[in-house]
Amino acid sequence: MWTGGALWRLPTSPQRRGRKSELTVDAVVGAAVDLADSGGLEAATLTKVAAELNVTPMSLYRHVGSKQELLQLMMDAASEPVAAAEVPSWREGLHLWARDLWTLYRQRPWLPRVPIYRAPSGPHQIAWLERGFTCLASTGLGWRQQLAALNLLSGYVRQTALLQGELEEGRDGGQALADSEREYGAALNRVVSEEDFPRTAEMLSADSLGTGPAEGDGTTRQEGPADSPGADRDFVEGLEVILDGLATRIAHDDDFQPAKGSNELTRIRDNEHLGR
Repeated sequence: MWTGGALWRLPTSPQRRGRKSELTVDAVVGAAVDLADSGGLEAATLTKVAAELNVTPMSLYRHVGSKQELLQLMMDAASEPVAAAEVPSWREGLHLWARDLWTLYRQRPWLPRVPIYRAPSGPHQIAWLERGFTCLASTGLGWRQQLAALNLLSGYVRQTALLQGELEEGRDGGQALADSEREYGAALNRVVSEEDFPRTAEMLSADSLGTGPAEGDGTTRQEGPADSPGADRDFVEGLEVILDGLATRIAHDDDFQPAKGSNELTRIRDNEHLGR
């Protein structure tokens, strides 16, 4: 069930019986977000939210219908969009869009752990979507292609944030990212042979998991925890691969671009996706 009424704070039917509740959706969601910020997603239980607000757990159901609805409200409330800077191209705009989302997930690591029950529905999530559409407006891509591009990018940001967080949890306390990767590479070198795994052995011999220069850029790999420049650089490298692919797609479509202002290309693309 769509929880649009609560997400957008639409008016509800007035309470007919009993004393008027002093609780509000904003108060419930705010308390839950504070708990998640301080103790992770598992800390934001209805019981703990009720304790924070000095009310009974049952009283929360007047404002949130279920734990699932509370999670969706929390995710939207905690995803306040960042004002977009002026950029000269769609690529720089999407790069900044993805970086801002990555930063949000680094600041609030519980956010990407919220289960995705439905497509973006709240005002903050729609604002992120709108910003992405604005970046892609000059590309000539149809709506379905724009949605596909933003789904791919947001999924990459979310999954990478989850992966970095899990890798951080799995490392020994205080161990730097570069030390962990060097240890992992050394362990693989002992068991991976050129005869059985020639490409993997070549990768290991190139020090791709060490602290030496990154391939092609001459820079030294950074050390630090999952929210450090080392993890950030890994994220950016993957992001650039995705944007390279999108640039190729846009350049290919430009070969068939109709006159400026025509909607024919969008109609043809959408019909192709719908199998018409």
